[in-house]
Amino acid sequence: MELNIVTAEGTGPARPLLVAHGLFGSARNWGVIARRMSDRGPVHAVDMRNHGASPRADSQGYDDMAGDLADTIEALGAGPVDLLGHSMGGKAAMVLALTRPDLVARLIVADIAPVAYGHSQSHLIEAMRQVPLDVPSRAEARAALPVADEGVAAFLLQSFDRGAGQGGGRWLLNLDVLEAEMTRITGFPQMDGRWDGPTLFVTGGASDYVGERRHDPCRALFPQAEFRRIEGAGHWLHAEKPREFEAALRDWLDGDGSVG
Repeated sequence: MELNIVTAEGTGPARPLLVAHGLFGSARNWGVIARRMSDRGPVHAVDMRNHGASPRADSQGYDDMAGDLADTIEALGAGPVDLLGHSMGGKAAMVLALTRPDLVARLIVADIAPVAYGHSQSHLIEAMRQVPLDVPSRAEARAALPVADEGVAAFLLQSFDRGAGQGGGRWLLNLDVLEAEMTRITGFPQMDGRWDGPTLFVTGGASDYVGERRHDPCRALFPQAEFRRIEGAGHWLHAEKPREFEAALRDWLDGDGSVG
C-alpha cells in the first residue's frame, strides 16, 4: 500500500529522509521539522495507514506498516533512505530495517524501543468519540473532548476535520480499527536476525518509554545503536523540544560518526 506523502523539497545533496509519525499523528505534525531539515535534502513525511489521507485498512500490524513504508520508498524511486520513525512509526521503521535492509541506509528511532508496552491508548479513542461531528467551532470541539492535558488535546484535534461545521466533520483516523488493533500497536512482533546499519535512538529525558533498562533489547536487534537524550522532553519530544530534536538529528546525520 502506498502512503500519502507530504514532501519538503530539498535544496541540498543529502540522501532523502523519510519520516513515519506515531499513533494518532500525521505527516502535518512533522511539517516544521521537515521544512527546516530540507536544507540538507528532500524530506518525505507520510501519513501511516488509517491516519490522515492515507488508505484505510482492516489491520494495523507492524508487518503491514513496514510493508507500506517499503511500497512507498519503492514508489519514490529514491533507493535506500534515511528513515526516521516516532513511537508507532519508529516500531514500523525498525521492522522495515530488519526485513528490508536494502531500503534503509540509516535508522533514527524517536522515543520507542522494540518491546511490548503494557499501556493502552484506547481511552483517547473513547475521548475522541465524544466530540460531536457537527460541532460548530474548534473551541467547542476542544470543550467536548474530555482530555485534561492541553498538549495532548491539541495534538488529537489536529486530526479532526470540522469541514464546514454543517454536520460534515470527521476524524482523519480510522478509530474503529485503531481500537481493535491496540494490542498489536502497543506490542512488538518477534523478530529474528538483526540490522547492522547506523542506528540512533533519540529519547526524551522526561519519558519512560526507553530509558537505560531498554537499551539491551535495542542493541540486540540493532548492534550499532547509539543513544541520545533530550533533557526536559517527554514522549512527543519533536513537538516539545523541536530545536533540540532537530539539532540531534543534524549532529548525527552530518557528524563524523555516521556514514553520509
